[in-house]
Amino acid sequence: MSQEIERKFLVKGEYKSHAVRSFRIVQGYLSSVTGRTVRIRIKGDKGYITIKGKSNESGLSRYEWEKEIPLNEAEELLPLCEPGAIDKTRYEIPVGKHIFEVDEFYGDNMGLTLAEIELKSEDESYTTPNWLGVEVTGDRRYYNSSLTKKPYKDWE
Repeated sequence: MSQEIERKFLVKGEYKSHAVRSFRIVQGYLSSVTGRTVRIRIKGDKGYITIKGKSNESGLSRYEWEKEIPLNEAEELLPLCEPGAIDKTRYEIPVGKHIFEVDEFYGDNMGLTLAEIELKSEDESYTTPNWLGVEVTGDRRYYNSSLTKKPYKDWE
């Protein structure tokens, strides 16, 4: 079983100059029920299907299975997804021994920028860059699957 352990943060300040790589991501959800999501993603010129399980109590950890699929198959599956596709640019930024993935959202989620860091354990330490804002790990509003249903533009 593959376990994803990550922390999620809002972003404040300038971060793009630190990026070593960036690419566009478009994704949709074939299923986004509580406790299980099935996602189709086009990341650059590659396609993926991902299944994620329910998060633990802290929101730090959950089951994740991902498989690369041919780009044309991902393109065929995207129209079958639930309404509310995610469109964003991901910036990869090395900080200490980790890579932060910073997502700048477009469309109905314009104005939202989130950073994620994947860890080997829930208590693993990491370096905090000065552009990292408030931690939102476990706040389900910031899950991509939630942003498809209630986008950032509709928050009060």
